[in-house]
Amino acid sequence: MESQIREEIRKGFAELQTDMTDLTKELNRSQGIPFLEYKQFVTRTFFPKMCSDYEKSLVQPTYENDSLGPRALPETHPLLQDWQVKANNTTRPNVEEGITLFSTLLNNKHFLITFVHALEQQKDFAVRDRCSLASLLTIALHGKLEYYTSIMKDLLVDLIDASASKNPKLMLRRTESVVEKMLTNWMSICMYSYLKETVGEPFFLLLCAIKQQINKGSIDVLTGKARYTLNEEWLLRENIEAKPQNINVSFQGCGMDSLSVRVMNTDTICQVKEKIIESFYKNLPFSQWPRAEDVDLEWFNSGSNSKLLQDLDNTSVMEDGRKKLNTVFHYQVPEGASLAMSMKDKKEKTLERVKDLDTEKYVHLVLPHDELMETKKSHRHSHRKKVLPEIYLTRLLSTKGTLQKFLDDLFLAILSIPPDRPPLAIKYFFDFLEEQADKRGITDPDTLHIWKTNSLPLRFWVNILKNPQFVFDIDKTDHMDACLSVIAQAFIDACSISDLQLGKDSPTNKLLYAKEIPEYKKRVQCYYKQIQEMPPLSEQEMNAHLAEESRKYRNEFNTNLALTEIYKYAKRYRNQVINALEANPTARRTQLHHKFEQVIALVEDNIYECCSEA
Repeated sequence: MESQIREEIRKGFAELQTDMTDLTKELNRSQGIPFLEYKQFVTRTFFPKMCSDYEKSLVQPTYENDSLGPRALPETHPLLQDWQVKANNTTRPNVEEGITLFSTLLNNKHFLITFVHALEQQKDFAVRDRCSLASLLTIALHGKLEYYTSIMKDLLVDLIDASASKNPKLMLRRTESVVEKMLTNWMSICMYSYLKETVGEPFFLLLCAIKQQINKGSIDVLTGKARYTLNEEWLLRENIEAKPQNINVSFQGCGMDSLSVRVMNTDTICQVKEKIIESFYKNLPFSQWPRAEDVDLEWFNSGSNSKLLQDLDNTSVMEDGRKKLNTVFHYQVPEGASLAMSMKDKKEKTLERVKDLDTEKYVHLVLPHDELMETKKSHRHSHRKKVLPEIYLTRLLSTKGTLQKFLDDLFLAILSIPPDRPPLAIKYFFDFLEEQADKRGITDPDTLHIWKTNSLPLRFWVNILKNPQFVFDIDKTDHMDACLSVIAQAFIDACSISDLQLGKDSPTNKLLYAKEIPEYKKRVQCYYKQIQEMPPLSEQEMNAHLAEESRKYRNEFNTNLALTEIYKYAKRYRNQVINALEANPTARRTQLHHKFEQVIALVEDNIYECCSEA
């Protein structure tokens, strides 16, 4: 069996390498990798929940039914739009004055630190509120990253003091305080250039390789399970015979030449449409692609005869009490057949997505898992049931082996220090952690390793590995998400100081990369050592670097809206903030509580509108 797996990996890798070589050439010829703009990257990483509706709007665009194809969507995130203060449709200058004064207060270190601590002491100030406040502060202070960094460091010192007396190894493990989310955001800002210039390409190529490998075999459109995967839960545990074939497709009204598209004979019509759309639109960002539901597909089977291909029609058959979705094989579409795709009339009612169909009523390749077991009582199923587990798990190994080079390239890019682009922010922050450990007499090297790991790999890189849609304008399917979870787990294990205790009952997602983990661990340790050996940065050098980052992305965000959202928290906890300011000698001496009350007086009782639920 081992030699069989090796042979499958060798053949799979050779095939994928050819496909990926073609892809790399295309990337060089086309617009390249579909990176999101910095402002979109920031809003998606800072406000992931807020962006989920925004993403839905991106993947369900509105189309003009003309030769130009789909039209790009305008940017809709509230923090990227103009801010308006309205009351009876007239601007209220005192509200604007109040928000300006509030901005001045937030730029006072004593006020801001007292304000954050006062809010965190409130029982109803939930984790979601803490993350939201941290991200709004990051937007509001984005133009002054040096000041933002000094606030973050002061709040971190307080956090370290609190955790050092309990269990210092647990520090920064989660994101449950304002400063922990501030650190996540700070890493995102500081690492964006490195992510785009160094890690972006190997990451994008890995995503393309995963997608191409999954598409090499059958995929059940309703359950998402596939012949090739990295995640056992998404493995198609049936021996479905599937054959690849090429079809020639023209896209009417698109102004492009017809293309040869590779499909599987087990593909539903929806899956065929998606592969055709990708072939025609692969050089455009995903948000500009049509959806499968918005196009029609016709097959010219003989002479001028044409047939509209659909997932469900009056030729669909019943199987095990469910209606079976139509496939290439069902329609008997031959190799080299001529098909034409066209945009549907926008007046036509778009049907629900095939993926959302009820599995109680419809079936593609396999029944849902629980019923699969019940149905296998007949003799023809009982034999298949016996060979299910191990024989199909070898496909995980062959998929992993095929993708290994792409994963190694990505991990190497993440854990490398290019001489021309040293990670200054990481050096600065890791030195800060070492200094804090030193001050508290923490000499255990494991504690420092954990702090560094919780600050960068687990706080930033794992988030990026699991969410490529934060970085690229692409479609992240549920199956892609499942494969990325396995890869992210391997990265997490590589950063851990404890040895993996694995046995025959360990989950396959842990076992899959067990051989590679020791090598990855060495790489992580070597990376930390190289950072430590870099020449230290002075405060002036770091401030100059941060000022440059601020300058690069000036005026990208609606800071007034962010300030207005922060003000909502100030208003909600007004008395607690005033009490905290009065109890702080420096704040009391500089009359900060009176200035804060002045802000409330200016803004309070005025109606202001803002379009966000941050």
